[in-house]
Amino acid sequence: MTTVEVLYRYAAPPTEQVALALGRMREVYGIRRLEMDAAAQTVRVEYDATRLNTATVSKLLMNAGLELAEELPLIPPPAPEPEPAATPSA
Repeated sequence: MTTVEVLYRYAAPPTEQVALALGRMREVYGIRRLEMDAAAQTVRVEYDATRLNTATVSKLLMNAGLELAEELPLIPPPAPEPEPAATPSA
């Protein structure tokens, strides 16, 4: 088993019906964990990559009624390096 995580931002908060459908998604063979962050409007899905792929996971989320806005990187990009201080010329 190869465990993979994918992170999506969703466009609108899930309704009760969508939340119930998302809960049933854990019954899909290969879905290991589903974690929602309401403040960031994201959903993180851990799945078995030998059974599913990212396209299948996103389709399952959309079939549950969740409107996906974008896939997000799990590792944030590095912060820009600060510019060196200017040295005064004499």
